[in-house]
Amino acid sequence: MSSLLFRRILVWVIGMGTGFVLGLLIITFLLPALSPDPNARAISIQQYGIIYFLTTIVPLGLMFVTILDRYLDTRILPD
Repeated sequence: MSSLLFRRILVWVIGMGTGFVLGLLIITFLLPALSPDPNARAISIQQYGIIYFLTTIVPLGLMFVTILDRYLDTRILPD
């Protein structure tokens, strides 16, 4: 396995993993904190919805993939 392929796989795993964790933190902590209801509590992915969760984490993950692509020089995106 070439070094470039290893770096590309690493970029996708780290980027999407970071997007997943950040999305989970947003749903669990940020949304209840911004709610006007003073008794708001954390919500789960099932309550939030799988499709909504995916549309939250995929753009976040792609943002991290783009940043990591630039700094690890994997050339996933053309220059």
